[in-house]
Amino acid sequence: MREIQFREALREAMQEEMRKDENIYLMGEEVAEYNGAYKVSQGMLDEFGAKRVIDTPISELGFAGIGIGSAMNGLKPVIEFMTFNFSLVAIDQIINGAAKIMSMSGGQFSVPIVFRGPTGNAGMLSSQHSQCFENWYANCPGLKVVVPSNPYDAKGLLKSAILDPDPVIFMESELMYGDKGEVPEETYYIEIGKANVTKEGSDVTLVGFGKIMKVVNAAAAELEKEGIHAEVIDLRTVRPIDYATVINSVKKTNRLVIVEESWPLGSIATEIAFKVQKDAFDYLDAPVLRIMGGDVPLPYAPTLIQEYLPNPERVIKAVKEVMYVSK
Repeated sequence: MREIQFREALREAMQEEMRKDENIYLMGEEVAEYNGAYKVSQGMLDEFGAKRVIDTPISELGFAGIGIGSAMNGLKPVIEFMTFNFSLVAIDQIINGAAKIMSMSGGQFSVPIVFRGPTGNAGMLSSQHSQCFENWYANCPGLKVVVPSNPYDAKGLLKSAILDPDPVIFMESELMYGDKGEVPEETYYIEIGKANVTKEGSDVTLVGFGKIMKVVNAAAAELEKEGIHAEVIDLRTVRPIDYATVINSVKKTNRLVIVEESWPLGSIATEIAFKVQKDAFDYLDAPVLRIMGGDVPLPYAPTLIQEYLPNPERVIKAVKEVMYVSK
């Protein structure tokens, strides 16, 4: 199987669906003439033309609204935000428009639209360009929220998102666009709402999503060397959350550590911890622990960023704590 970059997997997903359906188009800042801010849409203007790969002004509120209106009229837009930090300018369109139109119209209108772009920390970009919005958008009924962790998942999930009849928030990472992974050449789709058990284990369940899976996987590998067999779950999507896969794993391992980059309050980790204590309380041999980002705006200094973010060492410490292994 060939290896391609994360950005290439995203590009292939859009190209394949756009070749099959002329109602699908891409719109956003620098997606056309500049080949995309992160080169995700490289070459797509040449293939599909300026009517289907559309450069916009710096006006997220405007082009998000145009996309929603066009989706209500039969098109299938993919709207790229240069970063989801900029989606705050368009959040009224997304929350009060795209997410609610189906219910407010009594089912007369659907909004088949994908909003995609990077989320979370990407290095020394300081507070306003480093925020995690997965839990923000997952809090809103009417939206689906997808956060892939590797090129294979990115392609299969984006293809499913483009075909979905409802609005999908598709969150990537600037730090992953160059990552390489195995992606088959044949057509495939990954169902939205199904987590992936990436490693079987018996001692503790580790749950994460998106680029934080690198931290989770590194911790699991180190724990394996110490004879601690972690089961690793990549959520893939955070609305809907595949609670069943997590709970079934906890019933086997009796311990749970959740790893997430975002601020602690109202996080995806908090929601999963609640659900597990509600539906699998009798199986738990230790309190559920979570490893989160700091409860402050992300600093600029690299030393402070290092202290802010989850890392394998913190995950390993949490695992040993829930296993009552001496520190």
